Amino acid sequence: MLKKVFLFLVVLTITLVTAACSEDSSSSSNEDGDSSADAKQVLKIANDQEPAGLDPHKTPAHSSVRVYSKVYEGLVTFDKNMEIKGQLAKSWDQPNEQTYIFNLIEGVKFHNGREMTAEDVLYSFERILDEETASHIKSYFSNVDKIEVVDDYKIKFTLKEPSATFLNYLTNSSAAVVAKEVVEENGDLQQVAVGTGPFKFVEWIPDNSVTLEKNENYYIDGQPKLDEVIYYTMKEEAARLSAIRTGEIDMTTLTAKSASLLKDQENMNIIDYQSLEYSYVGFNVAKEPFNNEKVRQALSLATDRKSVADIVWDGDAIISGPVAPSMGDWAIDVTKEELYQRDIEKAKELLAEAGFPDGFKTEITTASTYADMVDTAQLLQQQWKEIGVDATINQIEWGEYIDTWSNTSADILIGRNGSGTDPDRALNYFFHTNGSANVWNFSNTEYDQLVEKGKQTLDHAQRKEIYNEAQRKLINLSPNLFLVSPMKYVAVNSTVKNFTPYPHNGEDITNVSKK
Repeated sequence: MLKKVFLFLVVLTITLVTAACSEDSSSSSNEDGDSSADAKQVLKIANDQEPAGLDPHKTPAHSSVRVYSKVYEGLVTFDKNMEIKGQLAKSWDQPNEQTYIFNLIEGVKFHNGREMTAEDVLYSFERILDEETASHIKSYFSNVDKIEVVDDYKIKFTLKEPSATFLNYLTNSSAAVVAKEVVEENGDLQQVAVGTGPFKFVEWIPDNSVTLEKNENYYIDGQPKLDEVIYYTMKEEAARLSAIRTGEIDMTTLTAKSASLLKDQENMNIIDYQSLEYSYVGFNVAKEPFNNEKVRQALSLATDRKSVADIVWDGDAIISGPVAPSMGDWAIDVTKEELYQRDIEKAKELLAEAGFPDGFKTEITTASTYADMVDTAQLLQQQWKEIGVDATINQIEWGEYIDTWSNTSADILIGRNGSGTDPDRALNYFFHTNGSANVWNFSNTEYDQLVEKGKQTLDHAQRKEIYNEAQRKLINLSPNLFLVSPMKYVAVNSTVKNFTPYPHNGEDITNVSKK
């Protein structure tokens, strides 16, 4: 009897195990033989710099934007064709040229569970416009006269004058709607992030990683596909190259040289596109000798931009002005401009006229963790020697670099900027006397009047003429030397699906999934 019971239990155990294995096998494979849709979808991205903070209203660093743009949202955004579409606003009305009324999506919740309303939009823009916030996008909205809550889901903006840029600037990742109580509880938003976006902030481990998780209550059905996104800080390109090769990460940006090393590797896709970025040399024009435009012009004439493209970017960059060539007909052909023609003798003449016949000594500051910036500094150091300019190079860490940029504490700074999606950003935001990102102490009344006129002009052809003139004037005044616009390269593991970067949005992952 005991033997029969024992045999029965053995058979029962085998049956249960077999059934469990069969059920597990069924649930872990789909009809294509891929991993289960039930498996946790984790996207691992290498970030080339540590975030400089997570406050969207205060922090312009790309290493921060790529993180907080997944957590926060604004009223409107761009689609893949650069057409403006609603985000937190489902629609908007424009009863006249100076009035915009936004109708908000109802039922959208912050990640803390509270519903987002028009009061939050009002608070967010008041915070951006508050002098104490020191927001880097304050000048974007300097034309706003009044913001009024009409009801819980409707908000009205009244402008001082017609604007060709207002809607465009609302698409900026920093024009985000934030929760007042989170700001008040933490003082700012540099270490926390509570938005309405597709991903929720989980943790930030300094010098290691930032983790985001899926917003299960996201108001758009079916988004996001991923359960988790982890940004690993990998400052050295060699480390990022190794990590993408071994599968430690799923996605990373690389230089052209490193990307070429992966072109024959299995299970790897290399995606390239012309960026909206340009590299630059920035001068503190309040300090001698850079307060003299002839000195700045001499340095421009001594700069071989083609060599910058060929040597620093391995030929995968095009000569650029303040408006990157990828912005199409907004950008002028800068290669025809006088100050883009290398002329050592003319450069020496200008230095002599400025009172420096034998040249001068100076220091170039750049970020130690960006190889292209260091290489650019070294190349310019060599080129400028030909006109008697003796430059030393100061390489500093990323956090110090951001502070140096914002505080204008370097005489010469090598960096990269983004032209944005409207020429007003490239010309007004960075170089108007009151531009939020004018960290160069640059001021020119005629230039200010020109870019102000461009911002108020609604006719495309007329705006183009105004901005063409502004670009030429800016190149002549030379508060920055504009160098080259590089190609962007993204290495992506073939298990990553539906990733398509665009110049204006290189990292949209809301529809990305893992195979």
